[in-house]
Amino acid sequence: MQWSLLCQVEAVADPHAPTAGTRPLSVRSGVVSVLLGCHPESLSSRRIVAIGRHLGMGESAVRAALTRGVAAGDLERTPDGYRIGPRQLERHRQQSEAVAPGPAAWDGTWETAVVVAAARPPAERTALRALLLGHRLAELREGVWLRPANLGRPAGYRTHPDVHPCTSTHDHPAELARRLWDLDAWASTARRLVDDLASGRDAAPAERLAAAALLVRHLRTDPILPPALLPDEWPGALVRAAYAGYQAELRELAAGL
Repeated sequence: MQWSLLCQVEAVADPHAPTAGTRPLSVRSGVVSVLLGCHPESLSSRRIVAIGRHLGMGESAVRAALTRGVAAGDLERTPDGYRIGPRQLERHRQQSEAVAPGPAAWDGTWETAVVVAAARPPAERTALRALLLGHRLAELREGVWLRPANLGRPAGYRTHPDVHPCTSTHDHPAELARRLWDLDAWASTARRLVDDLASGRDAAPAERLAAAALLVRHLRTDPILPPALLPDEWPGALVRAAYAGYQAELRELAAGL
């Protein structure tokens, strides 16, 4: 079984807060993290309990988290044990894209999504916003979202009934990118989180997992821009390398359980 614990955070500290003393993930978040990392494979309850024990989680709490996760749709039972459920599949897509982005070839065009429905219930507005953010678009003005067309993933928002999808070009794309994303702030936080993970090698396993979760949570907000639009010394590759190192630690751990 290939092991890669791609930490998905549900109940964790603000990624902009100091990570020293970061509180561990909840048991349920930890269990979901484990199964996100194994997708599409399943893990037996015995293996999940063993991993949870290493992270300081009691067996009864882990088994209760499995039951609640299945009831909520975050997990599903399989003949071999458990795997992530339908509610987590989109998060898995976003996370995989962040950790291993595709080619950055770019012809200068921008994905553009114009929200055409004037009045929608708050819940629908929130869901649509999450959909667009999940596809790494940013809002230029109310109802107008865009990003460079350099990602090869399917643009699932294009079939939404309230969205008019199109493409556009811009005379000053680097300036536009800085208007859409606070790239300097993202880079500063990324470097700090990498340093925090590196300095926490002797921390308790649960604390180190939480620090790695903060790192990958921040990585999920990387706009994944073409190199031509990025500031000098962009730390995206640094963050991915740091996380890959943590994954190697986890593979070694898993092999011994």
